[in-house]
Amino acid sequence: MSALTGALYAALVIYLGGWLLDKWIGNFALLLLLLTVVTFAYWLAEKFFFQPRRVRAAKLYEEQVLARRAEIHKMGLESDVGNDLEETRARLLAQPWWLDWTAGLFPVIVIVFVLRSFLFEPFKIPSASMVPTLMVGDLILVNKYHYGIRLPVAGTKVIPNKDPARGDVIVFHYPRDPRVDYIKRVIGLPGDEISYLNSQLRINGQPIAVQPLGDDYDYDSNRYMTRFSEQLGPVTHKIQRYPQPREFNPAQVYDFPFKDQCTHSPEGTVCKVPKGHYFVMGDNRDNSEDSRYWGFVPDENIVGRAFFVWMNFGDLGRIGSFH
Repeated sequence: MSALTGALYAALVIYLGGWLLDKWIGNFALLLLLLTVVTFAYWLAEKFFFQPRRVRAAKLYEEQVLARRAEIHKMGLESDVGNDLEETRARLLAQPWWLDWTAGLFPVIVIVFVLRSFLFEPFKIPSASMVPTLMVGDLILVNKYHYGIRLPVAGTKVIPNKDPARGDVIVFHYPRDPRVDYIKRVIGLPGDEISYLNSQLRINGQPIAVQPLGDDYDYDSNRYMTRFSEQLGPVTHKIQRYPQPREFNPAQVYDFPFKDQCTHSPEGTVCKVPKGHYFVMGDNRDNSEDSRYWGFVPDENIVGRAFFVWMNFGDLGRIGSFH
């Protein structure tokens, strides 16, 4: 068993090493599920086989020592037999390293698995597409039960809850590569017509009003950007874009399901959101690859609603909730 445990740990190190070195894209949800199953198997083996066997061995040793002592005492002799009884007994009862690092970790891993799979999941913001709401390096929490309980790995919704609302910031599996997670803001709901033409957002023909907040220097693009306050439903949040409308390049649009529901021109994008899908955009409107380019987010791809920055090591003032 120790050899098997060593092989499993070697496989884990190789997998994590390749992931960190960008040799492949890891699947943490699947990895956590496998770790839970494997450590649970070791925990069962420890509880019902290995621990009882160690207890029997310790008991047998103790009985043999006591019996030997009794024989020697009957002969009227003194003996040091079993002077190390407690030390030897403790050694016989101790878990070997390979059980300590498998069965012993099961309670911790199962707690992490439950919390991450059904309640909250941490993410790190990797890009500037959500500036000024979220900054590169923000460590955020995602509420995974807000939109319903889903099976780990499979993602199948088993207990429905709320539907995504306009203005929500969501984390989802990127439709072009579900192994990668993206974060954007919900703009269009199923059945909505969304247009973003010449930097003007309209929903079902109604322009979304914005209030200018002045210019601010954007270190990602190394230039000044104009910031605005925008309201989507009950949610008021900040966005930023270039001071002047930028021409949209339809050649940068990918093929995607329901692309026939969209038109793309140098002025921008107009889309009719299909059933069971959502139209999302980044708050950094001119520096965000989003539904304008790769299409709609299916409901089954949604991971949860982002709601809290729990750490930014470069700026502790970032900690707190956001909209």
